This record gives sequence, C-alpha cells and structure tokens, in this order.
Amino acid sequence: MTTFPNPLIEQRADPYIHLHQDGWYYFIASVPEYDRLELRRAQILEQLAEAEPTTIWRKPESGPMSHLIWAPELHFINGQWVIYFAAAHSPEIKDGLFQHRMFALTCDEPNPLNGKWIERGRVVTPLDTFSLDATSFEYQGKLYYLWAQKDPDIRGNSNLYLAELETPWSIKGHPVMLTKPEFDWEIQGFWVNEGPAVIRHGDKIFVTYSASATDENYCMGLLWAKEGANILDASAWHKVDKPVFSTARHHRQFGPGHNSFTRTKEGQDVLVYHARNYTEIEGDPLYDPNRHTRIKIFHWDEKGMPVFGEPLADNR
Repeated sequence: MTTFPNPLIEQRADPYIHLHQDGWYYFIASVPEYDRLELRRAQILEQLAEAEPTTIWRKPESGPMSHLIWAPELHFINGQWVIYFAAAHSPEIKDGLFQHRMFALTCDEPNPLNGKWIERGRVVTPLDTFSLDATSFEYQGKLYYLWAQKDPDIRGNSNLYLAELETPWSIKGHPVMLTKPEFDWEIQGFWVNEGPAVIRHGDKIFVTYSASATDENYCMGLLWAKEGANILDASAWHKVDKPVFSTARHHRQFGPGHNSFTRTKEGQDVLVYHARNYTEIEGDPLYDPNRHTRIKIFHWDEKGMPVFGEPLADNR
C-alpha cells in the first residue's frame, strides 16, 4: 500500500490538488493568515511538500474581498485556469455568521504560477447570504457549480446548492438544494454542510461534503446519484445517513474534512483532506493554524461505493 508523508503540508487547510494534463500536480489551500492565494506545483504528489509556493493574489485593503480569504480551488475550464474562493468585506460576525461571498479569478496562460490573474468579481446566486466553498465539474457536456450557502428560512449555517454554469464565474437557472444539516453528526457545534467535492466512479456520481463545527466534530458525509440522472433534480440524489470519514482518536487525528480528490500517476484514487492531531484548541478553531493537509489512497467496494477508511496517524 502506498504510504504518503502525514501530514503532507503543515498549516494548510481546505486543501485542493489538481492533476493537470501537463503532468504537474497543482496545490492550493487556505493559508493561516487568510490574506492571499498561493499556488505550488510538483511532478510527484509527495514533492508538493517541498515545492516553493508562489503568491498569485493578495487581498486588497478594503472592499468585498478584503478579509478572510477562505477555501480556494483551482480548476481548468475550457482552456482557462479558474480559481474560486470566498472572501468577506469585514471580519465581523453578523447574525451569527461571517459575511463571506464567493469570487473568481481567471488566467489564460499555461503556467498559472507566473501567469496574469484577472479578477472576475463575485459569483452571484439568488440569495445574498453567507456563501463559500465553491467547486465546479463537467457532467453530460455541461458545466456545473456546487457550493455551500445560508438560507434564512432553513436552520443552520449552510446547505449545499447546485446550478449550471453560464460562464465559469456566473450561474444560470435556479439552484437546487442537494442537502441540509439534519443528522446528529451534521449539527455538532454548528449546523453545517459545506466543502463539497465531486468524484465519479462506475455508474455513479458522488459528492462528499463536510459537516458540523471545524473542531474534532468535523467529519465527511456522502451523496450519490446514478450516472445519467438529472442531477438538478434533488430527488435523484441519495444521502448516506452516517459519516464516511471522521475523527480517529486512537490515531490522534481530529476533525478530518474539507476534502478534494486527486489520483496518483498510476491511477489510484487519492483523498485530500485536512485534520488536526490534537483537540486542545484555544479560542475559535478557525484561527488555530494547525489543520494540516493530508492525503491517503482509498478504494471502492463491490457496490461501487467509496471506502475511505479512517485518518492515518502522523508518520513524521
């Protein structure tokens, strides 16, 4: 079994790894200062740990993108690099929530580390509320946008929504809600469904997501639909009633989540996630910097469902 360094990259939360057609692995994540976007790349997954990060964007001093830069993702859409991220105009909490909205940058040059990035502004959705953790994917020839957002009429911090994309930074049609916090393990500390990631295998399309507060209660849930289904029909999605990846106290791995997916060069599926190795957090868990990036190989069972196992113990 392939064993990676654990943690792979320290103090990088909300990790996203993109294996590009050029053979490079590109890495982006939240930095502890929440003030910039960094990219790094390597030819081999393990080498991302030593790869030099390049700052490709810094937050302005004021305006809608001036505070708390969270959870960036790097995508390559129709020949163009796209970064989605969340930002707020103020660090203040209002009505029990931060004030994030979703934004996009694009780059048309082959190497996104030294290319020119263009601000595309806010990705607008019908609700003008707390929103974050956007991802995108292609399905049956169409591009889709998947994110977490607060609905004032639904209890909790965030639900998951899906819509088709008109451009990489604008949606079309009316979003559909795929899931809201409802099970006990989704409502520990806070009522949260966030951090969606998409993977397809066999005859199914899967969405993983993270639930509960960002401390040791943080864990991953799973939705799935049959390949070929109308994914904008909420009834096409099935929700697993138990977490699929969660705290492993015997390994001292706490609050695993906010995952993404990549693959080894040999074609093995890799779970990318963050977790802490302690529970003694002082103050707000969001400002504790030690959510480290970790990766592990995972497998599929005979029914074509993902088997993530449990977070592995630190080995370095």
